[in-house]
Amino acid sequence: MPQKLTIAVSQSHTLTSLAETLSALGSITQKAAKSGVDVLLFPEAYLGGYPRSCSFGSVVGSRQDVGREQYLRYFKEAVDLGDTPAGAGDDWLGKKLPVGKGTDGGSQFRGDGTREYLEQVASKTGVFLVVGVVERAGGSLYCAAVYVEPRRGMVGKRRKVMPTGSERLVWAQGSPATLKAVTTKIEGVKLTIAAAICWENFMPLLRQSLYSQNVNLYLAPTADARDTWLALMRTIACEGRTFVLSANQCITWDDLPEWVDGRQECNDAQDNRSMANGTADTTMTKKLPAERWACRGGSCIVGPMGQVLQGPLWERNDGSILSAEVDFEDCERGRLDFDAAGSYSRNDSFCLQVQGLDLSPPP
Repeated sequence: MPQKLTIAVSQSHTLTSLAETLSALGSITQKAAKSGVDVLLFPEAYLGGYPRSCSFGSVVGSRQDVGREQYLRYFKEAVDLGDTPAGAGDDWLGKKLPVGKGTDGGSQFRGDGTREYLEQVASKTGVFLVVGVVERAGGSLYCAAVYVEPRRGMVGKRRKVMPTGSERLVWAQGSPATLKAVTTKIEGVKLTIAAAICWENFMPLLRQSLYSQNVNLYLAPTADARDTWLALMRTIACEGRTFVLSANQCITWDDLPEWVDGRQECNDAQDNRSMANGTADTTMTKKLPAERWACRGGSCIVGPMGQVLQGPLWERNDGSILSAEVDFEDCERGRLDFDAAGSYSRNDSFCLQVQGLDLSPPP
């Protein structure tokens, strides 16, 4: 009997505030539910935002005050899921961590309510959500992805273990233990789901840690809009004999927050000079790049033999949804001649260990 579900990606971009972005996520998920979508992936850093082009006032050996102000703005837009900097694992998932008292003396949930909102959206729509977030914990930010099941709520969260390039200035490293796959059953179809975020997908051993857990739905939220990304997604799908969902934001320079590219600072300085001189001063206006797109998108869906099922979707920034009805038994069919973590792994000679992570397929 075919094991069919409808899987989808949303090519959505971060809006001007967390509240607006959460509202958009709710609307997009409702739309996906009406189309019969069972699993929906949102892009990397969808909640909190990807600060493309922002230098945070930093060069090697020096940081400027303007960069600290940019970090403050970014920190405030990040989501607080109520977790600890080290990551509390099952205690966080099970909501066993201490809860502070509200001003009226009553117990409050941990965090800023984002977790509870996502759980509510998944519950009301019946859609299994995977959302890229910028998470704040303590004084640090983490690029993360959360798994939200309609029945059980939050069933997993992982933090990016290796931020790329300048991301390392503002994003802390996550624990490899969070690479743990999650399992769910939808309409009788068992899914083993795991995510590799953006350039983590270029890390062969990290990919193998996911293949080892017998993942049949591999998620790749990203910020990479290069033409070469699709080739990587096809390689992973074929290598892992797994369905691959990859979601990226599509956003114009105009849609980026003003603090990201320095427009806010220029506008503030211009206002100050105008007040001092009693005249309108336009000499400090920050010009945007000539091209329209800060990120062109490229979201896609790929089958377990490397076949492109949907996308890549370019230059569509309207929250478009790509979906495909797929048969998860195609993953087993593909294992006839290749199983990267089983028959083809030569585990008698090669051994992979990941600190804090059980690589055995979850029950």
